[in-house]
Amino acid sequence: MSIYFFQEDIYFVPENTEQLKYWIIQIATDHHHLIRNLNYIFCSDQYLLNINKKYLNHEYFTDVITFNHSTRNKMIEGDIFISIDRVKENSNTLKTSFQQELYRVIIHGLLHLIGYDDKNDLDKKQMRKKEDACLSLL
Repeated sequence: MSIYFFQEDIYFVPENTEQLKYWIIQIATDHHHLIRNLNYIFCSDQYLLNINKKYLNHEYFTDVITFNHSTRNKMIEGDIFISIDRVKENSNTLKTSFQQELYRVIIHGLLHLIGYDDKNDLDKKQMRKKEDACLSLL
């Protein structure tokens, strides 16, 4: 079971990484999933925009992009790219702390790997409810 935190074109290290890993594992376990290899890559808006264009053909900024590499059911293997610029901007817009918004985005990516989606309004509402439930465990 491996969870790693990387940085690309910025310097960023999340606080309390061991506690953060424990929380991520707890969420996966609560959803009956096992983490085999999970990489969180922190980067800038521009870096994530380039990924968004190249792999998803989207021409807009986003806070998180998740790539699922698992070939087995209930096994988590993936990469979660997070724009720290977007997290900062969103925390200001939503009037929440940077840390709270960072944790929301971290868990949002994990929930995608577990199987939750946010393509339509109903899915977005369910995703937000799940995020809130996960954040309450911190």
